[in-house]
Amino acid sequence: MTNSLQSCTVLHNGVRMPWLGLGVWKMDNDAQVVSAVRAALDAGYRSVDTAAIYKNETGVGQAIRESGVPRSELFVTTKVWNDDQGYDKALAAYDASLGRLGLDDVDLLLIHWPGTDKFVDTWRAFEKLYADGRVKAVGVSNFNIRHLEELRKHSDLVPMVNQVEYHPLLAQRELLGYCRENRIQLEAWSPLMQGNLDHESLRSIGAKHGKTPAQVVLRWDIQHGVVTIPKSVTPARIAENANVFDFELSADEMALIDDLNRDHRFGADPDKFLF
Repeated sequence: MTNSLQSCTVLHNGVRMPWLGLGVWKMDNDAQVVSAVRAALDAGYRSVDTAAIYKNETGVGQAIRESGVPRSELFVTTKVWNDDQGYDKALAAYDASLGRLGLDDVDLLLIHWPGTDKFVDTWRAFEKLYADGRVKAVGVSNFNIRHLEELRKHSDLVPMVNQVEYHPLLAQRELLGYCRENRIQLEAWSPLMQGNLDHESLRSIGAKHGKTPAQVVLRWDIQHGVVTIPKSVTPARIAENANVFDFELSADEMALIDDLNRDHRFGADPDKFLF
């Protein structure tokens, strides 16, 4: 199932989504993001994750056009930022993102954060975009169970993806279980813990397989059924991050990594990041 960089999970609406993609958060220089995306596509990546707030959609679109990779082979994700939540504003924000990307549609559109009281109206806009065939899949980002339950009260359309902070120090087991039960694909942002990879268990497991701690973590994501989007601007590191499909972690190794969980966040807590 996960034996190559082109291996995909199948979302509950039948859309295929690669297990591993390139995240471009904090690549705010167009030349930098163009270089990174081109390196990723040259290395065989077919998934790129951006967002309006990253202010690099234009560079992502340029890299896609310059790469020569057919659009049909790519999986492009973008997100509606907090200031653009609400029905009409979300529709306009999607059009603006398409304009910057230079694309007719994206494969996945996400609500970036739940906030307090607008995400239900934003989801109504997503329902329309999806029903009109203007986006292939819709989902959410940084949603906890209570946010997902609130959506269920107002919509029969189940998010196809929930992108959250997820890594060995923040395993989010309850949320992962909920998403599995409800056919929501969990996706990991900041999977490499912002470089905090100095853990004996990761080093020892990596040494056994001839892999780096980063590669071990990315493989752990995938074996837990979690899509992962590591960020890098370095071509060698981009290629290294993709080299995780030629080994498998044992049940004991998975458990050792699971034991690193400390419910520790490097990013904001969705229950506290209110707007």
